[in-house]
Amino acid sequence: MRVGILSAVLLSASIVISLAATPAHADFAPSAEAAQALSVGAPAPDFVAHRPDNSTYEFSAKHLSKPVVVIFYRGGWCPYCNGQLADMHTVEPKLREAGYEVLFISTDRPEILHSSLKDPSVAIHYTLLSDPTLNAAQAFHIAFHVDDKIYAAELKYGVDLEKTTGTKLHALPVPSVFIIDKAGTIRYVYSNPDFRVRLSGEELWRAASNLK
Repeated sequence: MRVGILSAVLLSASIVISLAATPAHADFAPSAEAAQALSVGAPAPDFVAHRPDNSTYEFSAKHLSKPVVVIFYRGGWCPYCNGQLADMHTVEPKLREAGYEVLFISTDRPEILHSSLKDPSVAIHYTLLSDPTLNAAQAFHIAFHVDDKIYAAELKYGVDLEKTTGTKLHALPVPSVFIIDKAGTIRYVYSNPDFRVRLSGEELWRAASNLK
């Protein structure tokens, strides 16, 4: 099941959810607006990503020892992502103290996960994961294709996804936040196709606190 893209919903929230079909593997949405994130109440998907040292990180929703916050951002080259990570610096320690594991996932290659950030020191204590083939993003139904026009525009600003990802996929995740409980069920979703608008640390902390 999937929910309309712009969603920030708790199980108790009275927000109308629109449902749509699941995309086929390796079939990215044609745009950020067309991508539809997994909904609250859906089982969290398993996925594979990579740590900064290129070792494999395997996420198994059926074998969680604690609830998890999964934050998808585009990459360290994105100023809005840097702003979001800086803001999360104030709440991430509180989330960990409250018993949450917090994962930050981007399309940056493993070796540039830290160096690509405007202020790498902000993410020293973060669990940063690399998802250059969008395996994780696709599992959560937030991967979309970057069309040639947008890709060309990004190049003018010095952003080359082929270099940052090491692939020719030309795809990105819709910036999104998922909270998953110990049973592997998605309990909260925020996913916005407007990459300039991000969930604040304060809002995330309030949502996570309400779920404890």
